[in-house]
Amino acid sequence: MPLNRREWLKLGLLAAAGGSVLRAPFARASDAQAPARPLRILILGGTGFTGPHQVRYALARGHKVTLFNRGKRPQDWPAGVEELTGDRNTGDLKSLAGREWDVCIDNPTTLPFWVRDAGRALHGRVGQYIFISTISVYADGSATGAGEDAPLASYTGKNAYKETQDTLKADMRLYGPLKAQSEKEAAKQFPGKTTIIRPGLIVGPGDASDRFTYWPVRVARGGDVLAPGDGEDPVQFIDARDLAEWTIRMAEQRAFGTFNATGPDFQLSMAAMLHGIRASGTAAARFVWAPDDFLAANKVSAWSDMPVWIPRKDDPAFATRSIARAQAAGLTFRPLATTAADTLAWFRTLPAERQNKLGAGITAEREGELLAALKKAASKT
Repeated sequence: MPLNRREWLKLGLLAAAGGSVLRAPFARASDAQAPARPLRILILGGTGFTGPHQVRYALARGHKVTLFNRGKRPQDWPAGVEELTGDRNTGDLKSLAGREWDVCIDNPTTLPFWVRDAGRALHGRVGQYIFISTISVYADGSATGAGEDAPLASYTGKNAYKETQDTLKADMRLYGPLKAQSEKEAAKQFPGKTTIIRPGLIVGPGDASDRFTYWPVRVARGGDVLAPGDGEDPVQFIDARDLAEWTIRMAEQRAFGTFNATGPDFQLSMAAMLHGIRASGTAAARFVWAPDDFLAANKVSAWSDMPVWIPRKDDPAFATRSIARAQAAGLTFRPLATTAADTLAWFRTLPAERQNKLGAGITAEREGELLAALKKAASKT
């Protein structure tokens, strides 16, 4: 797939950065200067994908960290991390009573009643509430390059505050509308103190979904790699470490408002992403581009079977969200080659049974069938 001059220049930088497989977690040249004072940070959750990165970065910058969660995922945290237990599903937030923090970071919330209950439990006792939302809050039909003021999805059910994790799992179409409703509840519960961060696809070491991981793993196997579309479809994503570290810096700045948080800091195409991933390693992979209609005819789904990708004809605005506001507030990015190499290195530390069952993408057998079918179709034209 041919690349334009700008993408080739970017890939030159990506390849140069690919030599360092696992960077020191906090040795970031782009970091802001050390904070003026240590913060008391409460993290709701903290044991999922981005939470541990937040914890480690906050500790490295001298902050005091308290975690609140159900205690279902114990981790060996270093000294300085306090853990409180409770259950937001049942409204058990008693362990937060009578305590004060400079900032609360709410990582796992999709349900509006979780925000409502957190607001009641923490009323008047936090100086800033950072809600980790999603770019899925936007309504369909946004213009290409739209920013944070684009229309949001509307919840059309009977009562958003009665929705539970079970109803969400049963109908994931509720995800965006419930996040949008949760944002509104955040503004209500923490007036003048709210920071809304809307990440795109979050990727990198530790991602259990494999929605990005599939590509570094597949490219590393080499050979013919089935690639979706014509390579020109835009893609956006953010390394979990970049998101986590910037979130802590937003707390240090007491930066309020709403921010799209995805990347990179230039418009990236599917072809440039795949070539950048290949540049991070040594595998001799060749990308075989499958037209949209071929994939559709063979029941190959965008996003799940072909991760990261959505054809632009289906959603022209997808993966073109403006991040200018977040960049002005200090959002920075690791090189793609670093994210790809680190993700692959992490994946290779997992048990064999886990490596043999990716959570996204297609199997090697299915890919072989599709490549053969694509070659056969091409021979008839």
